[in-house]
Amino acid sequence: MSDWYKAAEEPEIVEFGPVRGLAVSGQGAPGGPAYTAAVGALYGAFGPLGLVPPPLEGRWWVNDERPPLEVPREEWHWQLFLRVPDGLDPDVSGHDGIEVVEFGDGLCVQMLHCGPYSEEPRSLARMGALMDAEGLVHAGLHHELYLTDPREPDGSKVRVILRQPVRPA
Repeated sequence: MSDWYKAAEEPEIVEFGPVRGLAVSGQGAPGGPAYTAAVGALYGAFGPLGLVPPPLEGRWWVNDERPPLEVPREEWHWQLFLRVPDGLDPDVSGHDGIEVVEFGDGLCVQMLHCGPYSEEPRSLARMGALMDAEGLVHAGLHHELYLTDPREPDGSKVRVILRQPVRPA
């Protein structure tokens, strides 16, 4: 699992196979009521596993033709995820909305974003420049791995891996 949670501060091309974990899906602004309730439910389902929770992850998308950052945040869709160790088959019965999922990002462009979430567009632009230079296009959901608590009020302390699945154009 260690490489899963590591990224350089410059955009890089990496590849990841499938992972499994607990997930909950929904719609709404990051930090909004639906998102906050989903985070609580996800950690509530993870607790009985008796493991130290890994960093929270989020996969994001919009059902709109506009660029995602032009869509109101209340219209954003997400799947929040907590990875489980390989071979563990968690029982999520009794946890409404929580499911066991497996996904693989495959070939990706990623980087470690350090700083306020409001500055993520600059990091995403740097990732986009590498994609353009390498002849790559988006091929999956935008993926974020929160190495600090997503509620961290001091933006200078925020550390999040931005990961974008890609394929050759």
